[in-house]
Amino acid sequence: MLGLSRASLYYEPVEESQENLRLMRLIDRQYTRVPFYGSRRMTAWVQSQGHAVNRKRVVRLMRVMGIEAVYAKPKLSQPGEGHKIYPYLLRRLRIERRDQVWCTDITYIPMAHGFLYLVAVMDWFSRFVLSWALSMTMELEFCLEALRGALRGGRPEIFNSDQGSQFTSERFLGELERRNIAISMDGRGRCLDNIFIERLWRSLKYEEVYLRDYQLVPEARTGIEKYFHFYNFERLHQSLDYQTPAAMYFGKGQCA
Repeated sequence: MLGLSRASLYYEPVEESQENLRLMRLIDRQYTRVPFYGSRRMTAWVQSQGHAVNRKRVVRLMRVMGIEAVYAKPKLSQPGEGHKIYPYLLRRLRIERRDQVWCTDITYIPMAHGFLYLVAVMDWFSRFVLSWALSMTMELEFCLEALRGALRGGRPEIFNSDQGSQFTSERFLGELERRNIAISMDGRGRCLDNIFIERLWRSLKYEEVYLRDYQLVPEARTGIEKYFHFYNFERLHQSLDYQTPAAMYFGKGQCA
């Protein structure tokens, strides 16, 4: 009734030690800078920052955060058992109009005393953020919340995601299949197949999240909401010939 997810109303800090939360924030910053760092390099880097940590711990924290190195390798973003996998449809595809391709992804958001997960749906042509949702867990429901929010305003010809269990679930795919939307999935270990939303996460974190120290979920929600409004309607994008995503999405600009 309030238009908010249950996770935002009943949030409790995630049960990780303060030391682990500090390490996770450190790992997140470094991963945002160098997403090709795997657990071995990340462990060495964290150790170089003065933290006595072994690789097993770093692997576990990266798994909690939902991140892995960006390079082709087997068993990266894991679909659920028995889930259907679709081919990647965007290679060499010319993106010429709004709602031709939408994409989605999940990222980790550090809090002062815990963390959240953020999912967003973006239009590829314009980079316009169509919808988003926050959750304290990597549950399916907040991904469905974001997808349904975007679909209330229109529908894409192609919808692209990674092979994570949320996006390969029967319920998520069913929302797309019922609307005759073509489904595309990144190759395993190839988050650059979804490059525009990866750039969105980098911009969000360096221009908003890392400048704040969110104490409570409402504070994080308000900050992210304000940033996405800025990103859509005010932030000029070099790749869009210094136009805003809103200008491109609503037809007031044209791609260079």
